[in-house]
Amino acid sequence: MSKVIAVANQKGGVAKTTTTGALATGLKRKGFNVLLIDLDPQGNLSDSMGAINYDCPTMYELLKREVDIKAAIQKLAVCDIIPANILLAGAEQEISETGKEHRLKETLEVVDKEYDYILIDTPPSLGILTVNAFTAANEILIPSTAGIFAAKGIMQLSHTIDNVKKYCNRELNISGVLITKYNPRANISRDIKKLTEQLSSQINAKVYKTFIRSSVTVEEAQATKTDIFSYDQTSTVAKDYESFVEEFLDGDDN
Repeated sequence: MSKVIAVANQKGGVAKTTTTGALATGLKRKGFNVLLIDLDPQGNLSDSMGAINYDCPTMYELLKREVDIKAAIQKLAVCDIIPANILLAGAEQEISETGKEHRLKETLEVVDKEYDYILIDTPPSLGILTVNAFTAANEILIPSTAGIFAAKGIMQLSHTIDNVKKYCNRELNISGVLITKYNPRANISRDIKKLTEQLSSQINAKVYKTFIRSSVTVEEAQATKTDIFSYDQTSTVAKDYESFVEEFLDGDDN
């Protein structure tokens, strides 16, 4: 059975999409079969991975049950992906019947045995798309920058997680908080890292020992639709994500 990981934070600009893509690529490099789910109407994950997200089946048609999941999966050089575009924003209003929170979970059951990991990039909001991701997931990975608002956003996110656990998915857990865009030389970053650790202890979630440093390599790789490892394996951000993948897998084995 697949392990389903939702990458989430309702605060934008925390490297959520970058982390989803890097984790998928890192796991693939380790020999795992990975499926990416772009559940953000902005479609940034689809764009950065080089997927086609127009004039083809996407998450929008899939959640509306207009296409079969296997028709929506694109096989890229890095890993498989189901893309998204701005039409997905309409799903919030168009999917309204009882059980709407379970649409994604029911869809993924068809390919559950074909992948080791299914990674879901969620939108920067806590609406029905994110609830669908949490209902389908085994775990939630929370990227958070070393900033006061992003750190406090963890507490807001925890309330949604608690509600999903109560009503939709009792087995849901937080795998951990990953600090991104980190500058270890800045005093404010160190202070916020401590705050993030305090907040994480309140929601019973660890902070990963690995932190992801800021780097222009991320934007450069995304502009060329190349994963960070293929773009520049020697960059600080590639090395950081490589360490994170190792730490993630170590925790997965425990």
